[in-house]
Amino acid sequence: MGLNQRRWGLTGGIASGKSSVAAALQRRGALIVDTDRIAHALTAPGGAAIAAIAATFGPQAITAEGALDRPHMRARVFADAPQRQRLEQILHPLIELEAERQAAQAAHTQPVVFDVPLLVETGRWRARVGRVLVVDCSQELQRARIRQRNGWDEATIDRILSSQARREQRRACADAVIVNDGSDMTTLDAMIGTLWDVWCNSMNPANVLL
Repeated sequence: MGLNQRRWGLTGGIASGKSSVAAALQRRGALIVDTDRIAHALTAPGGAAIAAIAATFGPQAITAEGALDRPHMRARVFADAPQRQRLEQILHPLIELEAERQAAQAAHTQPVVFDVPLLVETGRWRARVGRVLVVDCSQELQRARIRQRNGWDEATIDRILSSQARREQRRACADAVIVNDGSDMTTLDAMIGTLWDVWCNSMNPANVLL
């Protein structure tokens, strides 16, 4: 594989099952760069983004422990696109720097998977990766998983889903789509194995729908 073809972008809507796909790729030998985990580190107590967030959004955006107050900011930014953009302007450059630092640790032929929830929405990542894998599922299943996992009310779920790209937008950016509409883990793992074989052994594979 050429250098850029070893850099894969992984994305999908909230509760689409992206973490399960990332874990399966890691088991096969990929280096996973989890941008959500990076964002959490940046906004933990003492994180590199905390001072700028406090200066931009005020002390109420920070918990007594010195971390980002996630419930407060979730309610604030998902209801106000300009404020969400201000938060992203702080976080995204820092996330990208750390993501590249982690990616540089990959072995010479090792695929690097950038797990980026907002890969399509930001528009910043497409040029950084050679291939994009989208994990897709129905919005009804997303809602059910979010209610079960997070316990959020419907208004919160609506705000978050409306802030993310539509399914057809993500699929239009994809080089491969894994449909995770309730498949058992054995079936899901088999689909990922097929994709792994195709992408690791072909420079320019046709678009793949699994």
